[in-house]
Amino acid sequence: MGNSQSPPADPRFATAVRAFSKQELDDLKSLFVSLTSRSQNDSKFVPFSQFQAHFGIKGALGSRMLDLFTRGRKDGMLTFEDLVIAKAVYEKGTRDEIEEFIYELCDVNGDGILDGADLQTVLGSICDIIFSPLNVEPGSSSHQDITEVFLNAAMSEVGVTEVSMTLRDFKNWCRHLPSVRKFLGSLLMSPDSGRPGFQVPHLQYPENLSPDLLILKKEYAWHIGGALSQQEAEEWKLLYHSATNGLSFNTFMGNISSGDGPTVLVIKDSKGYIYGGYASQPWERKGDFYGDMKSFLFQLYPKASIYRPTGANNNLQWCAFNFSSDSIPNGIGFGGRPNHFGFFLTANFDNGHTFMCTTFDSPSLSKTNQITPEVIECWGVQVKGVQDEKQEQVKGSVLERFKEDRNMLKMVGLANSSD
Repeated sequence: MGNSQSPPADPRFATAVRAFSKQELDDLKSLFVSLTSRSQNDSKFVPFSQFQAHFGIKGALGSRMLDLFTRGRKDGMLTFEDLVIAKAVYEKGTRDEIEEFIYELCDVNGDGILDGADLQTVLGSICDIIFSPLNVEPGSSSHQDITEVFLNAAMSEVGVTEVSMTLRDFKNWCRHLPSVRKFLGSLLMSPDSGRPGFQVPHLQYPENLSPDLLILKKEYAWHIGGALSQQEAEEWKLLYHSATNGLSFNTFMGNISSGDGPTVLVIKDSKGYIYGGYASQPWERKGDFYGDMKSFLFQLYPKASIYRPTGANNNLQWCAFNFSSDSIPNGIGFGGRPNHFGFFLTANFDNGHTFMCTTFDSPSLSKTNQITPEVIECWGVQVKGVQDEKQEQVKGSVLERFKEDRNMLKMVGLANSSD
């Protein structure tokens, strides 16, 4: 059935084959045979609708991928040669080759110009795939909301509503939106492999807390999680919320002390801006900066961006309280320098500031430098492997102490006195 005539052989196929191991080629062939067996067409090609269904690539993004794979043949036939050649560039190419392929993929109109309309279409496809209507939860943002905050990040790069986005502009945009870049770079990975960019952290919070009160929506969590490892983006537990715990620094420190792992600090200020920081180290009282290069700042609204450490200095995390010196401001913060932080909340939790800083190459995160928080949230990152190991260590230490105590009792003849 169908058109059984195959497209002419592509000379690039022989070169592309060399990018794969024998096992990888065998796996690709098995996948191709499996897909052809599900259709009623000639086994020499796969209908792209079948390919899209397998990988979950929907809409205009999927159509554009077909154009790139078949190099504009417009015949709807995906051959094994097409698959190998495309994957050789998309997954095995140099970094520049991969970036250029993804850049062309986002040009959904195929006119050689990547503009705001293209990005809006791509972001809409991403939201449809990751945040499908079946997965909508109370308190979730609409697709339009999340699309706008990502587009605003692009507009801050070059104003893509006015001019086209160059490859360099696109790379900078992806650098600030690692979740988008991970997603676009893993479309052809097995759907069962936990594809990077597809993971949305599970937000764990008390049942009696209305999700409408949360400022960290799952779409925002996906954005932040793009800068983390897969293990760090699995589950986040709400440790503190100002609506239920009050704007209290002491309560904040008491609540977050229950977890000694990384935390996500998010605030909404009086101007309506939403932003915060990822603290890779526990919040502990110190008189100086501390932390490591895993920390970063982020913006969520009205634009979404991630700002990673530049290495310009080690002024990463700040946590000070009960100090009487003006040179050691009491509060928590990230980056910059004392009294001129990249992001800072005073120990009273009633005000703070955010300045441009070289630590993260970040701008002021709000509309003004001086800020007044309206809502403060802190989420504990639940790294399950680490958490389980710590629990085992606690169990082990308790057991060891029990054995030591029992041995001591035996020495004085009391261990079996109740037997």
